[in-house]
Amino acid sequence: MVVLLVVIGLVVPTLTLAQGVYKLAAGPGVVIKVLGSSNVHDWVMASTVMDSKGEFTVTGETLGGLKKLSFQLAFKSLKSEHETMDERMYKSVNESKFPNITYKLLSATVSGVTKDKFLIATKGELTIAGVTQTISMDVNALLNTDNSITCSGSQKIKLTDYGIKPPTFMLGAMKVYNDLTIQFNLIYKK
Repeated sequence: MVVLLVVIGLVVPTLTLAQGVYKLAAGPGVVIKVLGSSNVHDWVMASTVMDSKGEFTVTGETLGGLKKLSFQLAFKSLKSEHETMDERMYKSVNESKFPNITYKLLSATVSGVTKDKFLIATKGELTIAGVTQTISMDVNALLNTDNSITCSGSQKIKLTDYGIKPPTFMLGAMKVYNDLTIQFNLIYKK
């Protein structure tokens, strides 16, 4: 019994040290994009300004788990090449009332792909324009040599799932389609 308690006493601190809160790094490579289309042209809105943190478990060169993760993006930080389009999109999502897009992780399962690459099967709550939907998303994770973690992937959504009517412009001559793709590349550091 004493031996068991000693073993537990030695192992638990090691496991605790392996878990840590990682925050989203700022700078090159960190970006989120919203890709859409209309009957006139394809478009992209992008942002490099967001806030996120997650509780990752890293042991040596292995990503063992993801316990918690939260993400927040100010909708007005998303910009396209056309300021007029941006303003119309902000109005369509009622940005003045619902200024942020948020995501909260509910569950995650990590599996190894190669030595430093992992697949994280996630389930979480995505909130846009005040409407929350539960989504499942696969995230590619890379454990970098500097102990940072790069998470990337994409997720398809529909505007109408979030209570957003696809906007029209120029008296209905331009119609935004309902389907969007969110692409992200995020780098987390301890």
